[in-house]
Amino acid sequence: MDSGKLIGFVGLDELGLQIASSLLRHGYAVQAFEISDPIVIELVKIGGIRCASPSEAGKGVAALVVLISHTDQIHDLIFGDEGALKGLKQDTVLILCSTILPSALHKLEKDLQEFQKMAYVVDAYASYGRSDALNGKVTIVSSGRSDAIARVRPLLSAMCEKLFTFEGEIGGGSKAKMVSVMLEGIHFIASVEALSLGVKAGIHPWIISDIISNAAGNSWVFKNNVPLLLKGEVKHQILNTLIKELETILDMAKSLTFPLPLLATTHQQLIHGVSHACFEGDGDRTLIKIWDNVYGVKVSDAANGDAYNPEQLASEVIASSKSVKRVGFIGLGAMGFGMATHLVKSNFCVSGYDVYEPTRIRFSDAGGFIGNSPAEVSKDVDVLIIMVANEVQAESVLYGEYGAISVLPPGASIILSSTVSPAYVSQLERRLQNGGKSLKLVDAPVSGGVQRASLGTLTIMASGTNDALTSVGNVLAALSEKLYIIKGGCGSGSGIKMVNQLLAGVHIASAAEAMAFAARLGLNTRLLFDFITTSGGTSWMFENRVPHMLNNDYTPYSALDIFVKDMGIVTRESASLKVPLQLSTIVHQLYLSGSAAGWGRKDDAGVVKVYETLTGVRVEGKLASLRKDALLHSLPQEWPQDHVIDIQKLKESNSKILVVLDDDPTGTQTVHDIEVLTEWTVDSLTEQFRRCPKCFFILTNSRALSSDKASILIKEICKNLDTAAKSVDKIDYTVVLRGDSTLRGHFPEEPDAVTSVLGEMDAWIICPFFLQGGRYTINDTHFVADSELLIPAGETEFAKDASFGYKSSNLRDWVEEKTNGRILASSVVSISIHLLRNGGPDAVCQHLSSLQKGSVCIVNAASERDMTVFALGMIKAELSGKRFLCRTAASFVSACIGIISKPPVLPKDLGIARERNGGLIIVGSYVPKTTKQVEQLKLQCGQFLRNIEVSVEKLAMGSIEEREDEISRAAELADVYLKSHKDTLIMTSRNLITGKSASESLDINYKVSSALVEILKRITIKPRYIIAKGGITSSDLATKALGAKCAKVVGQALAGIPLWQLGPESRHPGVPYIVFPGNVGDSGALAEVVKSWTCPTSLSSTKEILNSAENGGYAVGAFNVYNLEGVDAVVSAAEEEQSPAILQIHPGSWKQGGIPLVACCISAAERASVPIAVHFDHGTSKQDLMEALELGFSSMMVDGSHLSFDENVAYTKFISLLAHSKDMLVEAELGRLSGTEDGLTVEEYEAKLTDVKMAEKFIDETGIDALAVCIGNVHGTYPASGPNLKLDLLKELHSLSRKKGVFVVLHGASGLGEKLVKECINLGVRKFNVNTEVRKAYMDSLVTPQKDLVNVMASAKEAMKAVVAEKMRLFGSAGKA
Repeated sequence: MDSGKLIGFVGLDELGLQIASSLLRHGYAVQAFEISDPIVIELVKIGGIRCASPSEAGKGVAALVVLISHTDQIHDLIFGDEGALKGLKQDTVLILCSTILPSALHKLEKDLQEFQKMAYVVDAYASYGRSDALNGKVTIVSSGRSDAIARVRPLLSAMCEKLFTFEGEIGGGSKAKMVSVMLEGIHFIASVEALSLGVKAGIHPWIISDIISNAAGNSWVFKNNVPLLLKGEVKHQILNTLIKELETILDMAKSLTFPLPLLATTHQQLIHGVSHACFEGDGDRTLIKIWDNVYGVKVSDAANGDAYNPEQLASEVIASSKSVKRVGFIGLGAMGFGMATHLVKSNFCVSGYDVYEPTRIRFSDAGGFIGNSPAEVSKDVDVLIIMVANEVQAESVLYGEYGAISVLPPGASIILSSTVSPAYVSQLERRLQNGGKSLKLVDAPVSGGVQRASLGTLTIMASGTNDALTSVGNVLAALSEKLYIIKGGCGSGSGIKMVNQLLAGVHIASAAEAMAFAARLGLNTRLLFDFITTSGGTSWMFENRVPHMLNNDYTPYSALDIFVKDMGIVTRESASLKVPLQLSTIVHQLYLSGSAAGWGRKDDAGVVKVYETLTGVRVEGKLASLRKDALLHSLPQEWPQDHVIDIQKLKESNSKILVVLDDDPTGTQTVHDIEVLTEWTVDSLTEQFRRCPKCFFILTNSRALSSDKASILIKEICKNLDTAAKSVDKIDYTVVLRGDSTLRGHFPEEPDAVTSVLGEMDAWIICPFFLQGGRYTINDTHFVADSELLIPAGETEFAKDASFGYKSSNLRDWVEEKTNGRILASSVVSISIHLLRNGGPDAVCQHLSSLQKGSVCIVNAASERDMTVFALGMIKAELSGKRFLCRTAASFVSACIGIISKPPVLPKDLGIARERNGGLIIVGSYVPKTTKQVEQLKLQCGQFLRNIEVSVEKLAMGSIEEREDEISRAAELADVYLKSHKDTLIMTSRNLITGKSASESLDINYKVSSALVEILKRITIKPRYIIAKGGITSSDLATKALGAKCAKVVGQALAGIPLWQLGPESRHPGVPYIVFPGNVGDSGALAEVVKSWTCPTSLSSTKEILNSAENGGYAVGAFNVYNLEGVDAVVSAAEEEQSPAILQIHPGSWKQGGIPLVACCISAAERASVPIAVHFDHGTSKQDLMEALELGFSSMMVDGSHLSFDENVAYTKFISLLAHSKDMLVEAELGRLSGTEDGLTVEEYEAKLTDVKMAEKFIDETGIDALAVCIGNVHGTYPASGPNLKLDLLKELHSLSRKKGVFVVLHGASGLGEKLVKECINLGVRKFNVNTEVRKAYMDSLVTPQKDLVNVMASAKEAMKAVVAEKMRLFGSAGKA
């Protein structure tokens, strides 16, 4: 037998035998030592092995279960000569099944670890479940260190039907048992008090038993013990055991200085009962007889009296009831409003009154009639229903000013449904009988809560005369699911309600005491709640009210002051009837304490605050938020080796392709150079398989679908995958379901769909770790990072999702929650961070390979290295033949294919840096993080961003016309903004509208998403980039609006934010498509991405333009401009030719055009789709240059060529220093050109060629960036003989310029032939100044007459544009932008 499957037992009882039997059924071998022959014989019969000693039972076992019922047993069973430790290995798990105190367990664990080096010790409290689902089945509460629990969890799961684990210190099982026992004890005494009071009030005990067992006052103890008590089948000896157990709990509380008033009272009552038994000296006396004497009520005699069937009486009353036409209703509070509106829906004519006017209006809106006083709604009614808070209010509405009694018609019936004392009801009936109007009274208190009131499914306990009951039978039937007619006349109904409220009040208070004590014991209160609901300590009120305590939500569904009143009725009646109710009296005082502290109007579960305030504990069951740095630093050191290369090698040799079914596009958050398919035809999948990629994604967008539709879709895809894979030789694949890292999506529906097609897997892997999104899984709990804190996922806004909400942060509990209990938390296994970091990939492989087929396995991870270790271990397990289905977040995929991350992608990486249209940002996500990101986007980018908000109400809830108008408005505005080069935000209004159900919410989401699709379809301008914010939004826009069937993941725009290039079939194949998840990034992330991708508004740098020309071996034209037509001609030509260019303004044109001309050039350059710089040419005046420095030019020419050399140096140097401080390029001229430019003429005798030696000195002393050389070139028109350029001189000057890092500029390019231009470029000229030919084209265009000034402008522009374009081609700059 595999030693990992051998389990030893030291000690066996009936429960232990059942546990051993379960292990055997799960494939384990069992050997046991037990001195009781009958138990051992049964064990051997079912396949177990008998051992002669504890030491023999421990030999060779993977785990040893030791049954300890008393601390005296510890030495002999564990440490003795033949004790269990003798044959035990150090890595054996020791499971202590005990009922001893936690302190004794702590000492035992310490001894085992210090002296015996036992690494893995847990305790396990085993018991029989008491809930309907687990009745009679084994449950186990276990505790211990996380590594020990992780190791033993599969075994514990096999031992029981339901497992609860408290990770931390040992002793959790014993503590959980204490809490359950204390509740059982309190519930027992409460049941006895309720029976005694009810019988004394004249109600048959069996009627109490039957009604309460189906009412809010029920508990497991009441339902299962009261019938036995009434039958006399319980002996008083059980009290001794219970007293002893409660003494242990009280001692523990005393040591912790924790008050348990209800338990102490219960303990004293039990002692009182025992004292009566001892005093009477009758050992066989039944327990009910003891209580008869204690409380002075002959319950046993009453139980033997004639019984009746209250429901049968109700049927008879309804059958003989009279028709009712008009109903008056006073008291439209939470319960009353539901009752009254249900009567309206049941076709009764109802007039309602409440002191609160808005409630009256609301009732009128619901179809009822309203009155302004009790009297007004009581006129001419057949039946009047009173549903007020207390006796004082009842008295007021009946007999006070404008009271009902004075106007009620003779013979009318009154239904009193308020919770009042039986004495008050009896007195009221007598007053009505003596009133002379023959008014009838029905005592009919109700139970069931607000929701059941509105549905007409209340429990009603009615009493009164037969005539009164038959007069209202139809009304009572309409309001109730269960109607009981209680014999005994008016007051009996309130009597049974009083008994119910006694039990309900005690159960809420005892739940508060128990949960507060559990918090003091250090137990996880939410997990304890789950356990108690399966134990004998549960009650209806415990299950209903403790969640309020755990959620710290005291919204008053039933106010604490109501129990001040109701328990007051109990204590007043008990005093009147002479029934001593010590426990109920103490409970009343607790509620009074809560009310006195100011909590009276809060929910009645708020009585727990009495304990919290006194002791400082917190019952709230929310997992605490933890400091991220502290938690991460507390983890073991990461596995030392990085296995990314190992994974890459394995993937190369292993033909298994990773196929990722992505439920929204955000799953590509961690990959690059991977294809995404948005269709899944067999042909497209076959094509992918033939390419043999290591991975590809299929965008299912199933999160936008209903569960049924998602399942159908996944099945279809899997069938197509199977067909496609079979058509390609030697292809195998693994399916990964990429889902949301915050646990939203169709689980388990999608995994179920996959396995229904591809067959059962060895295990489902659950791995939501996603570093870039701040998602960590530690100790099986999933956390979401928020700044410096780690928030349990179940406490975040994501868990409140209208379609995919959940409560559990612990992933084992989450699996159970999402599968509705089909997969129990106790059966879910996990791979711990301890195993990843200490065992490495081989330990992962071994763990996965050992899992039972069909397991569910959680992967803990807190770093990318953890993910890589797991991925390699899983791949190794797959190579050995294992099959896994993974439901994961994005990090898992990149780890599994060995992707190495790369820096964020920027516009320059895709060659769109100069694309000038505005970018488009479309926001559909509603998570609060998105709203914060949008706020920051507007704040940080408002100066260049245009905002279009579309109304969700109009899109999802409005008329067809409203929807159409909203869509058209948004698309038209977007076109205008984008064309104007403005980045444009289209966002849905932030008022979240949800449906009444998950399916309705999905439908609203669909309407909004489809509207965004339609808006994008109608936008005609091609955006510079598109950002789609939100998973569903990004999927629908890509596939439905842009028609993409495939895309390539280029990389990430920011960590966790994928950037796609859509396929050629899409509307905008070249446009970057950024998929921005709704739940990723900090509040500034969206603004950061937009700022990275928005078109830069700064001018292009002349230096960068000339650098590119130098590197590319071409020249750039610098064209003088004088007006709008000239500027437009140069920019248009540059964009059409895809050429860089320089707009030049000469001082002569500046004097005419001024600042508007400069602004026109700068604006045109900024908006151009190609690099355009703006240059100030021939600055011969210091004043002109100083002014130009402040106008935003990219560069300037300092022209001191008319000065002496030294003066030129000084002049140029002065301006150069100022210009360089503004990062401007400075050009200067050495030598002097002849000719005329803009009215400035240099005679030929004044012209000078550039001297090479002087040039070197000039460059060194001035620090210029570009040198305009004189080599025989001229401004204006060359002579008829043509240009006579000194190319040898140019060659020398180029050699000098290269050495000095200075660009060579040639003025006077007009009139130079193609050959000469090419030679100049080859000899280093990088900037040609062009003016004369462009000006001539302008002037020539004016010769031809035009009809209008607009035509003149157009003609001139086209003429200049043709010349500019020709020069760009000549200079070699065309196509170089």
